Amino acid sequence: MKVGIGTLLTEQAIDIAVLAKRAEELGFESIWVPEQNILPIQTDRHVPRLWAGIVDPYVALSRASAVTTKIKLGTSVTVVPEFNPLGLAKQVATLDMYSAGRMILGIGVGSVPEQASIYGTDYPRRWTQAKEMVAAMQALWTQEESEYHGYYYDFPSVFCFPKPIQKPHPPILLGGIYPRVLPRVIEWADGWIPIDVTPEEVAEARRTFNAMADEAGRDPASINITVVGIEWTNPKTDMLDILTRFEQSGANRVVVSVDHAGEMKSLAQLESIAKGLKALNNEWIQ
Repeated sequence: MKVGIGTLLTEQAIDIAVLAKRAEELGFESIWVPEQNILPIQTDRHVPRLWAGIVDPYVALSRASAVTTKIKLGTSVTVVPEFNPLGLAKQVATLDMYSAGRMILGIGVGSVPEQASIYGTDYPRRWTQAKEMVAAMQALWTQEESEYHGYYYDFPSVFCFPKPIQKPHPPILLGGIYPRVLPRVIEWADGWIPIDVTPEEVAEARRTFNAMADEAGRDPASINITVVGIEWTNPKTDMLDILTRFEQSGANRVVVSVDHAGEMKSLAQLESIAKGLKALNNEWIQ
C-alpha cells in the first residue's frame, strides 16, 4: 500500500512547492489537493467558509511538479460538471506532460446545488453529465482529430494537444458514496477515491469490484482504491491498526491529511507523520 499526503491550500497556507518538495524527500508517494472554484454565500447546507479560499488545483500541482521528479500529483477531487471538457482536457494533459506522467485525476460531481446552479450543471443528473464529460475528454486525449457528440457536450473534429504522457490517459478515480459509485467505476473509470469510509467498507467494495470486474471482462487488479482524509492521530498504535486494516482491506493507497497551516507548522507536521510511518512500517513510504 502506498501513502500520500493531502492538504487544503489557500493564500494563508504553506506554498505547495515547499510542501511537495519536502514530501518527496521524505518518501511520500503522492500529494493531493482539492478544488473549489467558487463558494455561494447562501447555501442550504453548511459549507466551511475556508473552502472559498482554495487555490486552483492545476496551477498548484504544476508548481509542485516543477520542484519534484517522482511524487504523483492528484486532485481530490475536481467537480467535473462545472468545467468544459475542451479546457479541462488540455489542463490535465499539459500537467501530465510537464510532470512526465505523474497526474492522477480524482473527480466528483459536487454536493452544493446552489453552486451547480451558478455553473448551469444538471444537478439531478450530474453523474450522467460527468460520465459524458469523461468520455469527451477521453476522445480529446486519445484521438489525433477529436470529436464528441453527446447530450451535454457536442463538438466537431478538432485538434487538441498536447496529449497526456500516460496512455491512454491519466488514471481517473471517482469520488462518491459507497456503494452507489461502484458500478460507475467499473463502467467508466479506473478506481474509487472515497473519504470517510471504514476499512470494512473498503473490504466490501474490493469484493464487489472483483466480482463486477470479472463480469465486465476487466482485470480486478486494475481497479484502484485511494482512501483520502486519513487524520494522523496518537497513540501511534492506533494508526498502525487503522492503516494495517486499510491495507488488508484492499486499499491501494491512503492519503494522510496535513492541516491547513503556514510553512513552519505544516512542515513540522509532515516530518512527524513521516517519522511515525517509518516507525510503523518501513514499506509505506520510501
